[in-house]
Amino acid sequence: MSAPITPPLTARANLRWAVVRPTLERLAPKDILELGCGQGAVGARLAQLASYTGVEPDEASWNVASSRVTPNGGTVLHGDHHKVPEGAEFDLVCAFEVLEHIADDRGNLADWVQFIRAGGKLMVSVPADQHRFGPSDELVGHYRRYSVEQLTSLLESVGCTDIAVRRYGWPVGYALEAVSNRVSAKKLAEPAAPVSDVIEERGATSGRFLQPKKVAGQALKLGMAPFTLIQELAPKRGIGLIAVATGPKG
Repeated sequence: MSAPITPPLTARANLRWAVVRPTLERLAPKDILELGCGQGAVGARLAQLASYTGVEPDEASWNVASSRVTPNGGTVLHGDHHKVPEGAEFDLVCAFEVLEHIADDRGNLADWVQFIRAGGKLMVSVPADQHRFGPSDELVGHYRRYSVEQLTSLLESVGCTDIAVRRYGWPVGYALEAVSNRVSAKKLAEPAAPVSDVIEERGATSGRFLQPKKVAGQALKLGMAPFTLIQELAPKRGIGLIAVATGPKG
């Protein structure tokens, strides 16, 4: 059997994965559905932990995700959640940095939670705090950012219970976001390569934004390692939110 594929993560994704991984180990799901899996950097990791199905609507990202996830024993479907077989249920349904790209976040979330089997869990991550909305949000097609209260209310509105929301990314996330905003502002202003005016089109390709290559990914992992530990000193501060909840089937 070939060695598992573990693709590089972005700096922010390293911070997020440091919170997600121990949570997954605690929940120990047998099967996982990831919605909007992008290029499969997280999906390849999830496929090493449980039976994995991902869905990704962007064709270019789906091709990359398939090449990374399939060797690890998982499956990636090309499309949105409507491609998931009718009646399929999972111990864990997750979506990382997806809800903010969707105009009707509640409507889609209401569909997603139907895939959670009785007693199963939902895990989502989103960018925090609307007052921090900046060029990087605009570039990748975000409709909004969320407060803890807004995300909690959204999950309650689709029938989720036992909701726990924490922040991640303190303190280095603020610096990363500032750099991303500067890079994004320049890209938005480039007349030679205009960015689409359609938010949905920006969001469709967001999974490709600032994805590191292998060598850069290793450097990022090493560089971010201390900060993945430091952020645990302040779980109520940071630039992103991670929520875990029990699905509406109880």
